[in-house]
This record gives sequence, C-alpha cells and structure tokens, in this order.
Amino acid sequence: MPLKPPHAGKSRLRGVSASTSAVEHAALVLALAADTLTAAVTAPGVRRVVVVATDPAELADLRDLDVELVAEPGTAGLNGALRHGAAVLRGDDPAGVIAALQADLPALRPAELAAALGEADGRRAFTADRHGTGTTLLVSAPGGPLDPRFGAGSADAHAASGAVPLGLDAPSLRGDVDTPGDLDHARALGLGRHTAALLGVPRAA
Repeated sequence: MPLKPPHAGKSRLRGVSASTSAVEHAALVLALAADTLTAAVTAPGVRRVVVVATDPAELADLRDLDVELVAEPGTAGLNGALRHGAAVLRGDDPAGVIAALQADLPALRPAELAAALGEADGRRAFTADRHGTGTTLLVSAPGGPLDPRFGAGSADAHAASGAVPLGLDAPSLRGDVDTPGDLDHARALGLGRHTAALLGVPRAA
C-alpha cells in the first residue's frame, strides 16, 4: 500500500471533518488508511502487509496495526512506490502473489478483499472503483510482475496491460474516497472504527 504524508494527501477532502485545519485533515487521511489496513491485515489469505511511505516516521502509529513501513525510494511517485513495495515482498517470496491496495477504503470488509483475491485465481487482475475509471486493487500472478499503472484512467490502463478485470460485487472494495461524495458513499456502507470515530458517526457493525 502506498501512502503520502497525511497532510499532503486527499486535497479534495479538505474541510469535510469538524475542523478545516491541516492537523484535522491529516488525521482524516490517516484514519482512512488505518481502516483500510485494519481490513487488509485481517483478510483471509493475506500474510503480510507493507506500507510504502514517503516519510515512515510520520506514520509510526500504523505499526500498531501489524503492518511494515518501508521508505519510498527517492521521488518514485505512486507506481514507483508500488514497484518498490513489490520488490520488498518478492525478495522474501519469489513465487508469491502480490497485491497493491489503495489507502482510502474506509469501509473495506476483509471478506470482500479475500473474495477478490480468490477470484483472481492465479491471474494478474484488478478491481475497478465504483465509477469504473480508477483501480482500488491490483493483483499479480504467482511470481509474476505487478506492473502497476495507477493514475488517471487506471482501470483502462490495467486492462490494456493484460490484467483481468474482476467482476465480483464488492462495494466496500470499490468504494475509494477522493471527494466528499465518495465519503458519503463509504459512510452509507459503514465506516471502519478510525474514520467513524473521527467523524463522530456510528461505525460499521
């Protein structure tokens, strides 16, 4: 999972929490990531979770979630950070399956993530976001390259690169949060405890 410094991410969400301060915004970005990671580390079939961070020291609290923090190499950008994370994982498990997961899925259910990994079934595959244009999950084939193509129009880019689009109905996995409307959608699905507590709304059952 790639993660920018919390104060620098999700600019379109500024002002949606109780305070419009930079500190409050950073707390929201961190809460989104914490809920995503909480689901990832408890999903059946997931053995190891690595966060590739621009500044790991800013994310030290995430270690309480049983994840590993590694530094992004230089100014590699999103896809470069993901390639670095994949290399870290591949170094210890050359034949394993590697997945890239976006850090803004606060309603993510572990069962839906596990179902997507199961549907991939040894193929390089991806899950598009609910709008059908972005990508929330990219999965490698066993021992194969991840080859991330994240950015504008990433769903089409991943399909063009040969990745198989997954068709499962997984609203929490497709519900990434970039805008206040996306956050409302995630709230309707049921937020994880970190984001729910920050926004003062009931958490998911």
